[in-house]
Amino acid sequence: MTKAAKIAVLRDRNAMLLRNQYGQNAFGSFAGEVLSHAGIGYTELHEAAEAEACDCDVIIAAVCAEDDLTAAALTAYMERGGVVITCAGLNKLGTTLGYAKEEIGVGYANLNTQAAGQTPLRFLEAVPWREFKENSAAPAEQTGSIVKERPDGAEAGAALQVFSIGAGRLYRWSVDIWDTIVRLQQGKAPVLEDGVPASDGTGAVNDNILKADDQMAVDWELDRVVTETGMPYFPYPYADLWKEAFIGSMLEALVQDGKTIPLIGYYPDGISQVLMISHDSDHNKDEHAEATMELLAEVGVQTTWCMLESGYSGHIYDKVKAAGHELAFHYNALDSQGGKWSEEEFVRQLGWLKEATGMDRITSNKNHYTRFEGWGELFEWCERHGIAADQTRGPSKKGNVGMLFGTCHPYFPIAWANDGNRHYDVLEMSFLTQDLELSNLSDNSVIRPFLEQVKRVGGVAHFLYHQIHIYNWEAVRNSIRKLVSEARQLQFELWTGKKVNDWERYRRTLKADLSDDGKVSLEGAASEWDIVVYVPVTASGTGDLGDGTVERFGVPCRKEVIRI
Repeated sequence: MTKAAKIAVLRDRNAMLLRNQYGQNAFGSFAGEVLSHAGIGYTELHEAAEAEACDCDVIIAAVCAEDDLTAAALTAYMERGGVVITCAGLNKLGTTLGYAKEEIGVGYANLNTQAAGQTPLRFLEAVPWREFKENSAAPAEQTGSIVKERPDGAEAGAALQVFSIGAGRLYRWSVDIWDTIVRLQQGKAPVLEDGVPASDGTGAVNDNILKADDQMAVDWELDRVVTETGMPYFPYPYADLWKEAFIGSMLEALVQDGKTIPLIGYYPDGISQVLMISHDSDHNKDEHAEATMELLAEVGVQTTWCMLESGYSGHIYDKVKAAGHELAFHYNALDSQGGKWSEEEFVRQLGWLKEATGMDRITSNKNHYTRFEGWGELFEWCERHGIAADQTRGPSKKGNVGMLFGTCHPYFPIAWANDGNRHYDVLEMSFLTQDLELSNLSDNSVIRPFLEQVKRVGGVAHFLYHQIHIYNWEAVRNSIRKLVSEARQLQFELWTGKKVNDWERYRRTLKADLSDDGKVSLEGAASEWDIVVYVPVTASGTGDLGDGTVERFGVPCRKEVIRI
């Protein structure tokens, strides 16, 4: 008999309100987003006392109070056999166990786990525990280590500690994984001023234009490498690797107890990673559009066209739509071009686009010049005015291409404390680079490493090319030919932004269940897709470690394909 595990996420309502009241973020709320994207179902708990009646096998203590009631409730749950997982939290419980916390800022973790590979993972905050009593509860297991400030910095403790508590266990990550993921993906803080430029001159983000990359959370010196032609780039999807490490350790904890849980795959059967190409219509010449359509027909791809006011002639839109490309919005808030950062201007320009294209609904947006202010204003405007997906988060300079925001996966962003750390109903899809083979930007040497890193984590490789440069430069046209060719060699599927959005939203409506005899069932709306469900292999017979198993998050899984 196989026991299907149940997962709960504890987001203590009062603890969140208290933090927000004092202007503090409760980014632990992002735990639910990480589970949802991983295809894992869960229930929510809104106070620690609910653990008493909870029939879940694992409680992820995402946001909770540091008080005696919380410590007692979760301790009682573990003593009965439950597993609790926390990221840099439950410090009140640590005192009971004989451990004291230490607070450190930026550092790197060496995890030595299959899910994370061998890349030292950057984090933005950690709270390791150290023993302060002779009779402290010795951790049954320690995984990896964390170091301060830089990859070769001073050791600061274990990355993960596992404590046996009664019949259950506490898995405590020293790193605040949720805070790290959020601030890598969305920026260290709201964008209120220019960012810090690279000392080598390749990343002059201090250009008097507020942009998404002004609050990047990666380091110019520590987190970049160069290609064989000397092109600097950010190579590692740190946020995605942290997600994999967390999910992998949770699945291993379940398997250890002879339990399992079904996971819905990132993509339909036969697809492991996706290439997405978008264009920004700057300068708006019809001949630029015609040249772009000709090239795309040659290489056989459909792409996302972000339209800047005043746009193309009407017949061009008909051609773009007939060829299967996506028409999207290119909001212009650049002051020097008469743009403005305001909801009123966002709505006015969007209205222009709908009228010009004859479309009632526009799915995607990407801001001109990656223009960005504040934290969540753009997402609020998108929500209120029917934009389902945004693509603004990407590099603006030659030297910050690549995994600038630590991710190549789509995600639903989280709000700042002033908006209760809620999730926006806007799917963010960051891009890696733009217009390769121009003298002021990077060259084709980044294509292969970008694709390989995206393939490593099964993400979306989003490249941006402007139509004007496709028209003007054979080198740019050849870059697209090379990109598409190499992506196909690596088994990338080519999708538009709309297709990514529609699929991601659909897959999150699906519910996978596992019967006692290990049978998988899937609930949801019918579609033409073959849905992939992975079932982690347990010692009690859900599968063997031989043929027929695949690895997900570092754990062997049985793969099943279901058509609803």
